[in-house]
Amino acid sequence: MKLARVVETSAAVAATRSRKTKTAELGALLDEATADEIPTVVAWLSGVIGQGRLGVGWRSLSSMGGAPAGEPTLTVDGVDEVFDRLAGAHGPGSATLRKDLLIEMFGAATEAEQGFLRRLMTGELRQGALAGVMVDAIASASGQPLDLVRRAHMLTGSLPETASLAVHGGADALAAVGLQVGRAVAPMLATPADSLADAVVTLGPDVVVDFKLDGARVQVHRRGDEVSVYTRSLRDITSAVPDIVEVARQLPCNAVILDGETLTLDADGRPRPFQDTMSRFGSAGVADDDPAALLRPFFFDCLHLDGIDLIDRPLTERLDALTALAADLRIPSVVNPTVEEAQSHLDAALAAGHEGVMVKSLAGPYAAGRRGKAWQKVKPVHTFDLVVLGAEWGSGRRTGFLSNLHLGARDPDGGPPIMVGKTFKGLTDKLLQWQTDEFPKHESHRDSYTVYLRPEIVVEIELDGVQRSSRYPGGVALRFARVVRYRPDKTVDEADTVETIRALLPDS
Repeated sequence: MKLARVVETSAAVAATRSRKTKTAELGALLDEATADEIPTVVAWLSGVIGQGRLGVGWRSLSSMGGAPAGEPTLTVDGVDEVFDRLAGAHGPGSATLRKDLLIEMFGAATEAEQGFLRRLMTGELRQGALAGVMVDAIASASGQPLDLVRRAHMLTGSLPETASLAVHGGADALAAVGLQVGRAVAPMLATPADSLADAVVTLGPDVVVDFKLDGARVQVHRRGDEVSVYTRSLRDITSAVPDIVEVARQLPCNAVILDGETLTLDADGRPRPFQDTMSRFGSAGVADDDPAALLRPFFFDCLHLDGIDLIDRPLTERLDALTALAADLRIPSVVNPTVEEAQSHLDAALAAGHEGVMVKSLAGPYAAGRRGKAWQKVKPVHTFDLVVLGAEWGSGRRTGFLSNLHLGARDPDGGPPIMVGKTFKGLTDKLLQWQTDEFPKHESHRDSYTVYLRPEIVVEIELDGVQRSSRYPGGVALRFARVVRYRPDKTVDEADTVETIRALLPDS
């Protein structure tokens, strides 16, 4: 298959907001691809390169322009081979080899292909091929049942692998996919509740109410002495969290998959600032004389235990397994509370320094990778994870610092983030300095007032509400927005959508 055909489909998908049209365009492309090409095409149109890190930075790619080719000659297999060689280039002479490979590939690319390759290789390819849309397209192109394709993707966490199973193995291969200890599972996500009382009544009477810890999501896998720890974005951080690994190795079992949170605690047991927890994710270890830097894991779900898959069992059975295995590591919770008892639990969570509570149906299975009503989060104020689109230079005491943030919400149809407001509130001197140092590394362009960023940085914003506004493309404006913290544990694809923001409108 010619690369030009992939580029053409990418442009067509980006040009429409219709999920049906996106699925049709992607399905048609996959119909034309060979069985061996499909995983690569699926990966690219999902904005992913199968080889992972290529050792090529933005600066190197920005200089790769030159006169484009007049006719398309590049193929999917040919470009994938170049990516193999880039990823495998190491040692003396590797920089020269990478440069030569890039010059040759970009020199053979048309203008449209050059733009596609540059965006793909820098992680900026966001043409709306969301996972759900791609799953639909894989099912359509392979002729396999959509439910089977969705489940295989949920359990593999990989669209290319799912596509390969669907095309090469069919329904039997898809149905055979199960939980695999050591392979990360897409985490189940929660939706904001209208209120605590509404969540308890709607999901009740059989519910559990957990503390919502001010920590980072972790998924812990263990088989024998082999332990793997993953973030909510499925990044393997095992080597950076030896303290969690040691806790997992002490559990009285042979094989387990646990879902939970981790955080660092003060001597009195209160959570330390979120930034302290996140700084540990980039560390190779902990000093023996600094017990406060230890990451403490707390779990709220058990997906597998000693050969038994629990992911499809009701939450009540999963919690029974978790309690039998590690009752002392369970997140504080109350089962089947009245509204008044749930409120007392929320008050206790806030008093202990945590974010709020999670209300969960005890009857529900673990719907990995989905936001469903079975899990609802309750916080005392509205907080959203938004994308930093730019920052304006400050004035007065902030002169010389990047200050006022341009904020965007995720487009649910996969397009670029949609601007919904600005804020300079909540920024400490430390954050101002960090922004001024960090933002230029993500710069796309600038003018005399503003540095505009590639959509790569997620920030948690607290606000009092929203109002209708024609000033911003999202049609809403944030009221009294202030910065809570940056979220290096989250990708842009995990930011809140503009629909979630609009849901706060009084008459929505």
